[in-house]
Amino acid sequence: MRAYLVTDHENPPSFADIEAPKPASGQVQLDIAACGLNFADLLMAKGTYQETPNVPFTLGMEVCGTVTALGEGVTSPAIGTRVVVFGGSGGLADKGVFQADLCREVPENMPPSIAAGFMVAYGTSHLALTRRANLQAGETLLVLGAAGGVGLTAVEIGKALGAKVIAVARGADKLAHAQAAGADHLIDSKVEDVKEAVKALGGADVVYDPVGGDLFDAALRACNREARIITIGFASGKVPQIPANIILVKNITVIGFYWGGYLNFCPDALTESMAELFQMYVDGKLKPHVSHILPLDQAPDALELLRSRQSTGKVVVTP
Repeated sequence: MRAYLVTDHENPPSFADIEAPKPASGQVQLDIAACGLNFADLLMAKGTYQETPNVPFTLGMEVCGTVTALGEGVTSPAIGTRVVVFGGSGGLADKGVFQADLCREVPENMPPSIAAGFMVAYGTSHLALTRRANLQAGETLLVLGAAGGVGLTAVEIGKALGAKVIAVARGADKLAHAQAAGADHLIDSKVEDVKEAVKALGGADVVYDPVGGDLFDAALRACNREARIITIGFASGKVPQIPANIILVKNITVIGFYWGGYLNFCPDALTESMAELFQMYVDGKLKPHVSHILPLDQAPDALELLRSRQSTGKVVVTP
C-alpha cells in the first residue's frame, strides 16, 4: 500500500510503498476513506509535537474508514463497520491499524470527508468550552483564529451554548466563514486593533486561543474580570509569556487544554462528548466546513495549506 512517511525530522515526509499493517491484539485494520489534517501534523513531521512517534511513521492523526480485519480479542466494531478514530498517526495511507476501543461508529448521514475531520476539531472546542471554561449562556466568547480548523467549531459550539461570539481572523474572506458559523461580531486582525475592538464590544468573558503570540496578549488585555482564557495551541509559532500581575488584578484564569490527553486519564469524557456532538450533527445543529479535499498524492500540498494558513475549516486527504 502507499503511505506518507516521516523517516527523519530533518527532511520532508515522503511517499513509500509498504506492506499493509496487520492488526495486533486489541486493534482493528481500517480501509481508510479519508484523513483529516491538523496543525499538529506539521509539528509531528518536525519532531516538535508532544506525542511524536519514533521514526519511521505515517502521518495523519484522525481518520474515517471501514473495518476490514480484527486483531486478537476484538469483537467490536465488527468487520464492515464505518468508524472514526483518533490514532495519533497512520492516517495518510491506504490502510491503517488502530486501537479498537478508540473507534466510534459514524452516523449514517455523515460522509467520510466530514467524519475524518470531526473528532479533533469539534471534540476540542466542545470539551474546552464546556468542561474546562464552563461557558454560560449570555457570556461573551472571543475566538481567535476563528476561521481555522478548531476556531470555526468554537464559534459554532459557542453560539449553540448561547454565548455572544466575537470572531477574530485575518481578512474579510476568512471572517465570512466565521459569520456563517454564527459569529455575532467580526474583527479583522490584519487592519484592526484587536484589544480596542474587543473592549468596545464590552470585553471577553471567555477567550478561545489556538494562536498564541501577539493575539493572546491583546485578548488578555481585553478580558473582563473573572474571565477564562483557554490555551488550545500556538499556530503563530510564539508561546505567550503570561504576565501574572494582569491575571492577578483582574482575577483571570488561564486554562490549558489538550484534547488528546484525555485518552490517557479520562477517556469517558471524550466518549460522552463525541456522543453528544454526533447527535448534534444528526439533529442538524452542526454544519462542518471543509475547505479542501485532496487525494493522497497531494498530501504535501494539503499540509502546505495548513502551514500557509490558506485553508478555512478542515483540510481532508482521501486515498
